[in-house]
Amino acid sequence: MSEHESHQGEEAVVSCDQFLTFTLGDDEYGLDILSIKEIIEYVDLTKIPLMPDFIRGVLNLRGLVVPIIDLLARFGHEPAQITRRSCFVIVELETEEGPLEVGMLVDGVNDVVEISGDNIEPPPSFGNQIRADFIFGMGKIAGHFIVLLQIGKVLSIDELSMLSEINESVDQACKASLSEQVQQQDSENE
Repeated sequence: MSEHESHQGEEAVVSCDQFLTFTLGDDEYGLDILSIKEIIEYVDLTKIPLMPDFIRGVLNLRGLVVPIIDLLARFGHEPAQITRRSCFVIVELETEEGPLEVGMLVDGVNDVVEISGDNIEPPPSFGNQIRADFIFGMGKIAGHFIVLLQIGKVLSIDELSMLSEINESVDQACKASLSEQVQQQDSENE
């Protein structure tokens, strides 16, 4: 089989990917459904001092400390306003230290849609409100486009490392505080 025939065969197979769509401001975005662990309704967060503006705080998710990123602020806009539709989309990212769960504050989750590969255009090189390397492509659905994000690129490697360090230090602080409370209760019980 020639290289051309092989390439033709690859084009004939059109994969269909599923994306979770959500809104940020007036725009609609999508994330590959396979990167999403869960969606959680908005709850108050614990603020962490001296963090970048786009790190909104941390969430205790079944004993796991999850940093929450404000995507609007990450894209260089004003921080998101909290509404009744605001929620967290929890994703799992791979870092050098292993998997890292991160939450993203979004204005509202819309739907899961299927977008075939032939309906995904490359990211535009101009006129976008976010960095081009954040964008996987532009998904065409019912005559309009959805910005499909590359979640691994939305945060740089340095920021991922920083988030891992935050998780570790907050986990250690929580464990130390819990240990102190147990010791204090034991001494009071004696």
